[in-house]
Amino acid sequence: MLKNYFTTALRALRRNWNYTVINVLGLTFGLACCLILFLAIRHELSYDRHNTNADHTYRLVSYNKKSEDEGRNVGIPLPALAALRNDFPELKHQVTMAYGLYDGLVKVNDKKASKFQEPGGVIAFIEPEYFHIFDYQWQKGNPQTALKNPNTVVLSEAIAHKYFGDADPMGKSIRVENKMDFTVTGIIQNPPVTTSVPFDVLLSFASLKQYGVNGGWDDWGSTYSGAHIYLTLPNQVTSTQLEAQLVPFVKKYMKPEEASELQYELQPLTSIHSDTRTENAAGRTVSKQMIWAMALIGLFILFTACINFINLATAQAIRRAKEVGVRKVLGSSRMQLVRQFLSETGVLAVLAIVLAFGVASQSLPYVSELLDIKADALTLFDPTVIGFVILLAILTTLLAGFYPALVLSGYQPVQALRSKISRAGSGQLTLRRSLIVFQFAISQILVIGTIVAYSQMKYFRSADLGYNKEAVLTVNIPERKPGQLEQLQSEIAQLPNVKSLSYGISIPSADGNWWTGIRYENADKDADFGVVMRYADTAYFSTYGLKLIAGRMYQPGDTARDLIVNESLVKKLGLRSPQQILGKYITIAGGNNPRKQVVGVVHDFNTFSLHQETNPCILAPRRSAYHSLGIKLSTQQGGTEAISRLIRQVETNWSAVYPDFMFNYEFLDQRLADFYKGEERFFSLFRLLAGIAIFIGCLGLYGVVAFMAESRTKEIGIRKTLGASTAHIFGLFSVDFVKLVLVALVIASPVAWYIMTKWLSDFPYKIDIEWWMFALAGVLAVGIALVTVSFQSIKAALMNPVKSLKTE
Repeated sequence: MLKNYFTTALRALRRNWNYTVINVLGLTFGLACCLILFLAIRHELSYDRHNTNADHTYRLVSYNKKSEDEGRNVGIPLPALAALRNDFPELKHQVTMAYGLYDGLVKVNDKKASKFQEPGGVIAFIEPEYFHIFDYQWQKGNPQTALKNPNTVVLSEAIAHKYFGDADPMGKSIRVENKMDFTVTGIIQNPPVTTSVPFDVLLSFASLKQYGVNGGWDDWGSTYSGAHIYLTLPNQVTSTQLEAQLVPFVKKYMKPEEASELQYELQPLTSIHSDTRTENAAGRTVSKQMIWAMALIGLFILFTACINFINLATAQAIRRAKEVGVRKVLGSSRMQLVRQFLSETGVLAVLAIVLAFGVASQSLPYVSELLDIKADALTLFDPTVIGFVILLAILTTLLAGFYPALVLSGYQPVQALRSKISRAGSGQLTLRRSLIVFQFAISQILVIGTIVAYSQMKYFRSADLGYNKEAVLTVNIPERKPGQLEQLQSEIAQLPNVKSLSYGISIPSADGNWWTGIRYENADKDADFGVVMRYADTAYFSTYGLKLIAGRMYQPGDTARDLIVNESLVKKLGLRSPQQILGKYITIAGGNNPRKQVVGVVHDFNTFSLHQETNPCILAPRRSAYHSLGIKLSTQQGGTEAISRLIRQVETNWSAVYPDFMFNYEFLDQRLADFYKGEERFFSLFRLLAGIAIFIGCLGLYGVVAFMAESRTKEIGIRKTLGASTAHIFGLFSVDFVKLVLVALVIASPVAWYIMTKWLSDFPYKIDIEWWMFALAGVLAVGIALVTVSFQSIKAALMNPVKSLKTE
């Protein structure tokens, strides 16, 4: 019986090969899209799940109650680690700190003296307790003792091969930042790609004091964003209970004015990857909203592909009515006919699944790059994926085939054989129109989303940041020994096309900043907000185009004697005008810092990306804090070749001053663009999915119009004989579909507005959603529909009427 079903199904599909091709193409792209999105979603949801105690492991996060979401800081003061072990003995071996380096030079102490510049998330100082919390597979060494002593290091397999090739690395040494040597005492398997702590170079935490840290070991007021505390809770303790106990803990160690605004929260390890409010060592987050949006879009695209099948199947129902009548007269039951028509859909679904596998496999490298996922992290040949594919094939068969099978199998034999089915087709026509509206509504939601995302990305690229980002080259400064900065400055300043250059702690907008507390004038306590310290020399203002709006420039020097503040700090202090703060005194928190006078006010500039509002900021000179050299270039002469030659000259001069380090440079505008990689991925994904949804919708529309043109051949011939023009025939086919597209726009607009408003709400600086975005989406949809309809309608209109009237 099954063989008969499938044999008959293949014959029917071959007989209507043109509609078969349309259905297979639509289902192939819909299923391929679902398959790829499933792989991506599965990858994003699996982060940190490989750890045995993942559900009981947390990261400590400090939260400033007055700053809302922007007040969360993953950096924890260094003395907090010992205090937690002292006050919570049950956590003694289940709490640890990972002190990560954002950028580090590693020098291999062999004959070649190889140097490697490692980015953030690779190097970290680790305690032995770290391995009680996180799972690692050890190839060599003992996790209990490998990092117990100072000057020891554990390497991942990939890094060990990178540094030492095929030689045994055990007992060999590396030098970090030209400060300290570390002996290799262990080798671990490479961390999985789905980890939020992807460190490959694990240095002994016992070496950290000698190496040097940001902040003091007894300073509770200073935090370094790379110092993260992780802990695993005992089974009898919940996160809510421990958070309640951390309230008196904060009051015990913090100053009263700080403790009143600060609280410690426990962030689940499995949520770190999807919590966009905080950073992580992997440098990549994907929000839960984005993950579920991908799932919903994938489901909708599958629906659009199934709608094509339903539309074409019900449109062809009249043609197959006699076949149904004959089968019923010969004794077929309705259930047998349902199984017959479902088998046709099943054959199509299986064929589409096979083709979808091919499309998905070819698309994975592009998708991996688009979503910033390592290519080998997405694999099609996996038991879970195979199970999902089988489920997808069954779901597709039921979604696409069940209703047409019920319609076709429900025809009465007498009506079918007398060709009276056409008079009862209004319900099916209404259904087809409704499904077309649904298809185009989904497409237009995606198109409107793409337009809004593009407009927001354009705003990010063109927004006024409060300084000039054009033609600025930034170079890293690894050391600040006597004479180094002065020598480098004097040599680069003489190069052609260099307008100005300056030293600073970072560029004006940085993803990592130095926060501190302040005390204004003779206040009894510190201010209840933090301030960003932007240490910079006097040339910093001209190099980056910062605008002084009141007062004067501070005096040049190696340390601050006076200060410049920004407008946001003036407003935070409750002052009405910049002039009111001039001559006043501010004390920087920490240590025994003397009061310093405010001598100027600078126009607000973004200290972070546009994801955050402008923060209160203080600018002052401090030679020991200069980590970046900004070089303002003149681009009027020589063009690209001159800039390339200048970079080579800068590298030569830099290498002469820092021969033991690696030269790194970046253009400021490129570095700022990196802040918005997540939004760029979101925009690119929306654009791709919108294109696929439109393509699938157009396939279905093309098939329905083709069938209509075929079934109305005689009508068109009569109309042409009576004088109807080609334009009239085209309008006859087009007007109904344009109405459907416009109805879809009316339905899609409020839905798209709500979704994109929610998306934009995460940005303090954002565009307004305007009417033209919806109008543009409507024009595009109408245009695409008219182009799709035109192929078949014009073909029908140009047919010889004599030939049309002879058609049976």
